[in-house]
Amino acid sequence: MNSALWDPAVSHQRVGLKDLVVEMHIGIADWERHPDKKQRVIVSVDLYTHQSGHTGTDISDCIDYNRIHDFVTGEWPGRPHTDLLETLAEELVGVCFQDVRVEACRVCLQKPDVYNDTGAALVEFYRLRPASA
Repeated sequence: MNSALWDPAVSHQRVGLKDLVVEMHIGIADWERHPDKKQRVIVSVDLYTHQSGHTGTDISDCIDYNRIHDFVTGEWPGRPHTDLLETLAEELVGVCFQDVRVEACRVCLQKPDVYNDTGAALVEFYRLRPASA
């Protein structure tokens, strides 16, 4: 039997971004598909690795959240219309796992301007690094 890839009972480090706002073409409703209509998407990402203490002496010893920031702010605003938050979330999971030190990640995407009677529509994924990655 394989041992668990992620054990939350073991010391770990969390690195991330909270409430990064980007405007983009997203959604399935007719009004969301208008070519002049961009929506705010609020992005929060947590990157996890097992670590009992930081032992590095340089920024290269750290998980780089700047890479995630640059991807979201550089790629998403100019991309073609995307129907689903789930598509973006899965894409961002892949970017998170480009750093081999990331053992698990949480990606949360919110559309705060969809409904007048709620704070936001959201999609949240928590993923473990695939065993083959």
